[in-house]
Amino acid sequence: MRIAIIGAGPGGLAAAHSLVTQGASQAEIVMLEDSSQAGGLASGFRGCPDWEWPLERFYHHLFTNDEDIIRFTHALGLADMLEFHSPVTAYFYRERAYRLDSISSLLAFPHLPFAHKLRMGLVIAYLRWHPRPPWHNFDATTAHRWLQSRMGSVAYTTLWQSLLEGKFGQHYQDVSLAWFAARIYKRTADLGYFKGGFQAWANAVSQKIQALGVQVAFNTRVHKIQPDREGFTISTNRQSWHADAILYTGSPAGLIQCCTGLPSSYTQKLDEGDFMGAVVLTVALERSLIPGTYWLSIPANADLPFLALVEHTAMIPPGRYGGHHLVYAGAYVEQDHRYLTLAEEDITQEFLGGFTSVNADFNPSWVQGTWLHRTPYAQPIPYPGTGSHLLPLQTPLPGLYLATMSQVWPWDRGTNYAVQLGQQAADLMVQKLYT
Repeated sequence: MRIAIIGAGPGGLAAAHSLVTQGASQAEIVMLEDSSQAGGLASGFRGCPDWEWPLERFYHHLFTNDEDIIRFTHALGLADMLEFHSPVTAYFYRERAYRLDSISSLLAFPHLPFAHKLRMGLVIAYLRWHPRPPWHNFDATTAHRWLQSRMGSVAYTTLWQSLLEGKFGQHYQDVSLAWFAARIYKRTADLGYFKGGFQAWANAVSQKIQALGVQVAFNTRVHKIQPDREGFTISTNRQSWHADAILYTGSPAGLIQCCTGLPSSYTQKLDEGDFMGAVVLTVALERSLIPGTYWLSIPANADLPFLALVEHTAMIPPGRYGGHHLVYAGAYVEQDHRYLTLAEEDITQEFLGGFTSVNADFNPSWVQGTWLHRTPYAQPIPYPGTGSHLLPLQTPLPGLYLATMSQVWPWDRGTNYAVQLGQQAADLMVQKLYT
């Protein structure tokens, strides 16, 4: 039996490991990856020759309670790659950054009366430390409506509304409370990172599964998946592959484009979900842009072209990157937004123009290099009711399975849940194929 996994992101890597170690060890497992390296959206690049470590194209970190990817890393004997830090998170309000990552910093925030801070704090505490969160009850309403009602319009509009608007644009009033509550529930002050970056981790996992017999074909783009009487024929830019079973880990839209034979009722479901795209400009500077701060949230009403500034080297020493201070300027955008097609130099000029609003001393002469990465498929929009209408791991075509970020609920998409979903898909495949 041959099992094909399409996509070598964290989900595909975890699925391959589970298949080969937990029931499908006699199968031939092949992984087909479009790019030249593993990692998916967590893959990295080396912008300058003197960078010791590659850097993620889109900013990544772990929370201390990201149990699935941490457990997986330990199981592979890669625990020594994990490290944890305590970086500063801040909020940009009225042209100034305020630290907002603890109770004491919230109490010190001067633009919210104490009574509103107390009310907001109680709401956040309820979501953060609820022993058994009622996720499906939360999924029946929107974060916008519920937060306004519970914490009051003053606290909500001061600290939360504009952040939701920055992430989801015109859809911010339609985001499920379940998604918001899960973000609060899982967030930790300490953050994890891999020595060598997420690319080093993906490379190490890829090497581990190849040592177990998994074949990995990089630079292999899947053009067509066609079911036949003996399974599937997978046409790629390199050759055709036969597979008895397939796990597809790309976007739902990608599956619609390449797979024939799917029922129209199913492709309609695949096409129902909405997504935000992501545009991230990475900038190498000769000095820090937001000294002492790792993450600076930018509200939508600040009228800046990005919703977050992440100074990676406030957590990982600049020495790993040739002494450069590395800053991500990131934005979520509608899939038809001009940033997804605009010339790189134009986006760079707009984003750098926003740096002076955050640091009045910023000078373009600080810039040592810029790199732009963007994708139209970055963030599913979690409407109310999403939890009751998740796509199953098994598609209507026998032997074809799907594991994508749109199936993660109520959690936000990320490497931890990609690993979890990949392992769940592998378990189901073993159950269906071998019992």
